[in-house]
Amino acid sequence: MNIETSSPMTMDSTGRTCLTIILAAGEGTRMKSTRSKVLHEVAGLSLVGHVVKAAVAAGTGDVALVVGRDADAVRASAATVAPSVETYEQTERLGTAHAVLCARAALTRGHDDVLVLFGDTPLITPEALALARGRLAGGAAVVVMGFRTDNPAGYGRLIERNGRLVAIREDKDASPEEKRINFCNGGLMAIDGSRALSLIEAVGNANAKGEYYLTDIVAIAAGRNLAVEAMEIDASLLIGVNTRAELAEVETLWQRRRRRELMLAGVSM
Repeated sequence: MNIETSSPMTMDSTGRTCLTIILAAGEGTRMKSTRSKVLHEVAGLSLVGHVVKAAVAAGTGDVALVVGRDADAVRASAATVAPSVETYEQTERLGTAHAVLCARAALTRGHDDVLVLFGDTPLITPEALALARGRLAGGAAVVVMGFRTDNPAGYGRLIERNGRLVAIREDKDASPEEKRINFCNGGLMAIDGSRALSLIEAVGNANAKGEYYLTDIVAIAAGRNLAVEAMEIDASLLIGVNTRAELAEVETLWQRRRRRELMLAGVSM
C-alpha cells in the first residue's frame, strides 16, 4: 500500500527544501498493547505526533511516514500535525535502510535536505534538527546525531578518525576496542538530498543480523570522500519509547521541560 497526497515542495526561511522520513513501522511488542507503539501519548499527543511537530517546526516542508501496524491510525495521528503527510507501508522488516527506501518516491523529488527520524523519539527538538540541517547547508553529506554515555553497551558506536566520522558499528558487530567507545549513535540523521538515494541504495546486509542498516551510509559516504559529521546532543533528546516504563519516563521528562520553559517565561508554579 502506498498512500500519497500530492503537494508542492516548499522552502523554509533558509531557502532550502526539506523532506523528513519518519520510521514508524515497528511492531512495538514490548509495549504489550493492542495498538501501535507510536500511537501511545505523551502530554496528550501521540509519540509520532511529537516527532512530526518537531520536524515541521525545524522547517520541514514534506513528511513521509513509513508505517506497518495500524497504518491508517498512525497516518491519521500524524496528519493532525501535518495534514499533507504521505504514507508508505513497509511490508517486510529488513532493516532501517530498507525502511527508508520504502519512501523512495519521496526521495526522488530532489529535496535539499533529508531528515530520517524515528516515530518513538518524542523528545527530539526543532532546535537539534535545525542544527543538523545547518551542517548540511555548510557542506556535510551526512550528519549523525549522537550522545555520550558511561554505559554504551547495546548502542552503535560512532567511529572517528582524525576528527571525522568514518563508520557506525552496531554493538553486535563491534570489536572489543570499539566497544570501549562511549560516543554512541542516537539513530537520527540528516542527509544531503542530492546524495541520499545513491548512498542508501549502496547499503548491503553483510552483518550479524543480515539486515540493511541505514548506519552503513556513513562508511559509504566516507569511502566516497564526502564530508560526514557526528553532532553531539543531549542523550535525553534521543530517548526511544519501547515499554510502558519508558513511556512514563518520557512523560516525566516532557513535563519537566515544559515547566522549565514556562517558569523562564515568568510563570510561577
